[in-house]
Amino acid sequence: MNRLDALRGTTPQQPHDARAIAALAANPGCTRRALLDGAGIDKDAAARHLGFPAPFGQSPFAITRGNAFESVVKADGCAELLRMLREVLGLPVAEVAYHDVENVGAHLRHTHTRTLIDRAAREEDAGTLYDHPLLSLEIAGHTAYLEPDVVAFQLGGRFHIVEIKSFAVIDGQADPASVAAAARQAAVYVLALRRLLAELGHDPLRVAHDVVLVCPENFANRPIATLVDVRRQLAVLERQLARMTTLDRLLDGLPDDLSFDLLPGEDGLPTRPVAELADAIRRASARYAPDCLSTCDLCFFCRDEARQEGASDLLGRQVRDELGGVASVDEALGLAEGTYSPGPGQEEIARLLRNAERLRRECLT
Repeated sequence: MNRLDALRGTTPQQPHDARAIAALAANPGCTRRALLDGAGIDKDAAARHLGFPAPFGQSPFAITRGNAFESVVKADGCAELLRMLREVLGLPVAEVAYHDVENVGAHLRHTHTRTLIDRAAREEDAGTLYDHPLLSLEIAGHTAYLEPDVVAFQLGGRFHIVEIKSFAVIDGQADPASVAAAARQAAVYVLALRRLLAELGHDPLRVAHDVVLVCPENFANRPIATLVDVRRQLAVLERQLARMTTLDRLLDGLPDDLSFDLLPGEDGLPTRPVAELADAIRRASARYAPDCLSTCDLCFFCRDEARQEGASDLLGRQVRDELGGVASVDEALGLAEGTYSPGPGQEEIARLLRNAERLRRECLT
């Protein structure tokens, strides 16, 4: 049994889906998340057992709305999607071949997808749409199966991932957080398709880093498509997946008998003493930020831990990174006012913050 199996113990392994893998890229510096995901621990079950459940999941209304919008986009063999692909990709043909891979039995879908993608890659002049293909990605030694909405094969030998979302684009603008989440999820599919092409002996870069994001326009159900560049999300995702293949390094310094085992009973519910599980999870360091509240099932547990440690004013992760690792409002204000000594590498940030504080005071006088 390897270290990850030992961490999981008797708890059944939680399979990864695209949303879970995308969330890895949302917080690549969190050792706690990397170990829990690498071991396949059900973070939702752990959070509920610890008394910190996270209110994730779509409402039935949102799911129904999303399914209705997807049906509009894919009606008549994806005729509406083809119209948009002509516009955003410059697809120079009146029609393309359409394969609904979802209609193949589940046990055959992955093999059938490989065959279709291989054939399309060899016939570069063929334009083909693949509806709900089944891709795979290796996560810490385990295979995760992924189902993108559509893979569009463009003339000229380029594959494009098409991601269909039901959040609206109002006057040309969409919610930035929703777009960022969609980009991270689409990057997972791009990476999976690139690795599939590489396995089949084709150039993986034939999968475009520009994904086609389809959303409803304004307050109607009329779809609109835009291109989203996911190169940054791909880079973060690849680094995190590489990090998860060498998780033994993250376990260095932790007790050999450390276990995140939930000890599920016959009904599947955790039976491990709450205090014991909490102590085990706390041994793996977290990188909590307010952003975690929308991406991680353990967010409330980690937030409570951060507050107990006195970090109640943590900055968002993007701001924290841009400020050279300055983690809290108090620390930023202290550097600006000169009451905090800058840490290694923070001298330039401290200088900029002091200048900003000086300008603020000048404006107020």
